Amino acid sequence: MSLLLPTVVIGGYLGAGKTTLVNHLLRHADGRRIAVMVNDFGEISIDADLIVSQDGNVLTLAGGCVCCSVGSDLMGALIALGERTPAPDVVLIETSGVALPGAVARSARLVPGIGLDAVIVLVDAETVRTRAHDPYVGDTVLRQLREADLLIVNKLDLIEPQALPALEAWLMEHAPQARRLHARESCVPVELILGVGPKPASSMLAPRTAGALQDGTVQRPPLSEVARHQRIGPVAAAPASAIYESADFALPHPLDAAALSHALGAIRPELLRFKGVMLDVQRGPITVQGVGPRVRIESAPAPIARTLQEKGCGQLVAIGLAGGLDRAAIEAALSGAVRAGKK
Repeated sequence: MSLLLPTVVIGGYLGAGKTTLVNHLLRHADGRRIAVMVNDFGEISIDADLIVSQDGNVLTLAGGCVCCSVGSDLMGALIALGERTPAPDVVLIETSGVALPGAVARSARLVPGIGLDAVIVLVDAETVRTRAHDPYVGDTVLRQLREADLLIVNKLDLIEPQALPALEAWLMEHAPQARRLHARESCVPVELILGVGPKPASSMLAPRTAGALQDGTVQRPPLSEVARHQRIGPVAAAPASAIYESADFALPHPLDAAALSHALGAIRPELLRFKGVMLDVQRGPITVQGVGPRVRIESAPAPIARTLQEKGCGQLVAIGLAGGLDRAAIEAALSGAVRAGKK
C-alpha cells in the first residue's frame, strides 16, 4: 500500500506572512519536490529566481517543485496533481487571507490519495488582536485561530518583549488546541512544516544524529525554563534552527500505535511534530506522523515494511522546542504503548 500524499494547508489573514513562509520552504526544500497550490497567482508572489518556466496556470520551479493556480476547483486540481510524474513529495495549499483553512482541509481530505498532515495558520504578533476585533474580518481571524494545528506567531520583532506574555495568554484562550511557534519573517525549520528528512516516507530508518535538525545544526544543552523562553522571545538573535531540537527513539518492540499517538498528542506544548515507523500489534508495519493534535497512521510502504519485519526495530523522531522537549514523557508514552500492545 502506498503512502498518502502529505498535504499541508497554510492559512492566515492578509499580511501575516504566508507568502514569505512559502518562499522560505521552497528555498530550503532540501531535495523535496514541493507542489504549491494557490487560489490565484495574484495572491502569492513566488520569488522570481525560483521560477524556471510558466505554462498556463502552472509555474515550474527550481528543484523539481511546481506551483499551480487552483481557482475554485481545489479537488480537481489535487486529483490532477496526484497524476503528475514524478509525483510531488509534499503539497502546500496556500489559502487566501479571508479563507477558512479548516474548510479547505476538509475538502482536500475528500480527494483519494491525499493525506492531510497539518493546518498551519500564521498571525502577525503586532496586529492579531486588532484584526480579531475588526467588525469585518474579526470573526474570520478567530475561526482561523481555532482551526490551527500549528500557529506561527510571526513578526515578533515588531512587539516589545514585555508584551509577549499577554499575547501568549490571549492566543491560548483563542487557540487552545494549537502548538505555537515563534518566528521572524516566517522563518521556521522546514522540518516542522514538511516533515523530517528529504523524503520522510523512505528515510525514517536512516541513521540520524539525535539533537540535530536536518541542516546539521547540533543543539545546545537543555536550558532552564526561563532561559528557554528568552531564546524564543522577540529579542533573541539565534537562527530558527537553534530554537528547536530533535530526538530519535528506537522502537525494539511491537506496540499499540493508537495508544502511542494519543499519549504523544497529550505532551504539550513543547512537542511540535513527530514521525515514526513501527510495528503495530494490529496492523503490522506502519508509519505514524503527528502535528499538534492531528495524527495520521498508515500502512508502511513495501521497502520500510520489509526492513521493519527483518530487523524488528522501528524508529520515532520528535521535534520540539530546544531545552523543552520532554524525552522522559516520550519514553513513558512508548513504554505505555508497548504495554497496551501486549494486552
